[in-house]
Amino acid sequence: QVQLVESGGGLVQAGGSLRLSCAASGIIFSINVINWYRQTDGNKRELVASITGRGRTYYADSVRARFTASRENAQNSAYLQMSSLRPDDSAVYYCNAGGDHRTAGPYWGQGTQVTVSS
Repeated sequence: QVQLVESGGGLVQAGGSLRLSCAASGIIFSINVINWYRQTDGNKRELVASITGRGRTYYADSVRARFTASRENAQNSAYLQMSSLRPDDSAVYYCNAGGDHRTAGPYWGQGTQVTVSS
């Protein structure tokens, strides 16, 4: 089993920045890709960023050039640096593991709320 714990969400004004963290523990052998999803009530979960075990990153068009995914494999941690935040970035953000850069895997963090005020 893999456990993912997210942190770093909060309330920020438009134009501000937040850094989300995802710490993995448990049996994590063969875990390659970490995905970042976000979801608001009434909307489907949106894949916003992915990072492979070798550091290859993928971004949704809506966040490209504003969000940066990274990871520290020795610490089993992944990060999502979010800059130039907009009110429509407000969502619950989830990290996810066990899939690939296009498909969610079975392991999810508990979610962290990001609220961007105007």
